[in-house]
Amino acid sequence: MRFLITFAPLLLSVVLLQLSSGGVGPLDALSGLKLGFTKAEIGMLGSAHFVGFFVGCWWAPRLMGTVGHARAFAGFTAMGAIGLLAHMLWVDPVPWAVMRIATGLSVAGAYTVIEAWMNASITNETRGRAMGGYRAVDLGGSLAAQLLIGVLEPAHYVSYNVLALTCCAAILPLALTRTPQPVTPSTPRLRPALAWVRSPLAVAGVIVAGITSAAFRMVGPIYGQEVGLATGQLAWFLASFVLGGALAQLPVGWLADRYDRRAVLIGLSIAAILSCSVTVMASSMGQSVAFLTAGLFGFTTFPIFSVSAAHANDFATSEERVELSAALMFFYAVGAIASPLVASGLIEHFGPSALFAFIAVGHLGLIVFGLARSRQRPTRTIRTPYTYTPRTSFSMGRLFGKLRDRD
Repeated sequence: MRFLITFAPLLLSVVLLQLSSGGVGPLDALSGLKLGFTKAEIGMLGSAHFVGFFVGCWWAPRLMGTVGHARAFAGFTAMGAIGLLAHMLWVDPVPWAVMRIATGLSVAGAYTVIEAWMNASITNETRGRAMGGYRAVDLGGSLAAQLLIGVLEPAHYVSYNVLALTCCAAILPLALTRTPQPVTPSTPRLRPALAWVRSPLAVAGVIVAGITSAAFRMVGPIYGQEVGLATGQLAWFLASFVLGGALAQLPVGWLADRYDRRAVLIGLSIAAILSCSVTVMASSMGQSVAFLTAGLFGFTTFPIFSVSAAHANDFATSEERVELSAALMFFYAVGAIASPLVASGLIEHFGPSALFAFIAVGHLGLIVFGLARSRQRPTRTIRTPYTYTPRTSFSMGRLFGKLRDRD
């Protein structure tokens, strides 16, 4: 009971944040199409989100140190609500890109505060339960956010108001909690070179994970509409991707803990290319088949970030885990920033199947690089436990680092 009382406000804030932040990407894509934005302009909105996300990851720990956790959280969520509410006041792709920078910054900042608060509140005895609850809430909230798109009308002020109200509501659990604010943790140094030194393949893996996830989540609604899915069907199409990724965690984790993780990454990328091909070929076979192929695509691509992170941690010391996590998130953001803009441009010039051709090329590159790296270094026999790692902030290393060290 003490565990539930301690973490309930934090987890409730996570759910509300996921509903708000997870819904704005697909809603922007559909709204942009309705308002006559070009596909490249819609892709720019997705890229702008991840620019804000990266800035928020870097800035949030510093702001917490200045004003404290609760005030920083309130400031970040207010910034996200302003970005959402301003959409229908100024209908133009460039101002919308600025608003998406604000919402991306809000998401990264708010999650940084929550994860820092959780890390200060848990003990080694409660860490496993806390992280299990956090992962379940993160995936559940993400799934619900995709389904929310089915009831939000594109390019309508009520839709953006609903998301803004949900974002504002996320302030209440933390503002009203009686749990004392923790001491602000030290800011992890951002050392991208550390990740490359420890595992070049892990760097390549998280970049491809960023390319894949950002392209599908931000540009997937364009693809779905191009192949004939209605708005309500698009919600299930996107939700199937998240559900497939959630179902993949146990079997992929089992494989990653028992076999060479490089082989698992290569196998996942081969499966991802096959799922891209199946998704394109089955695009005209009806909505049920579209949902199944989206689930298969999520199953084969969603775990790549976590397997890559586990592989990098195999070669890191306990003292390096926090900075290694931040470095991997940096490279994930690099792939995610570029991906929506490139993918949307390709769809505009070559049609909807170009989205999955672009993703498949990224995974082909990961396969080639993985085979090359397999010849450079022997298999690591002592492995850290596989852990599903949400891509939410630079603070993930603190939350999950000790879980990796327990064995």
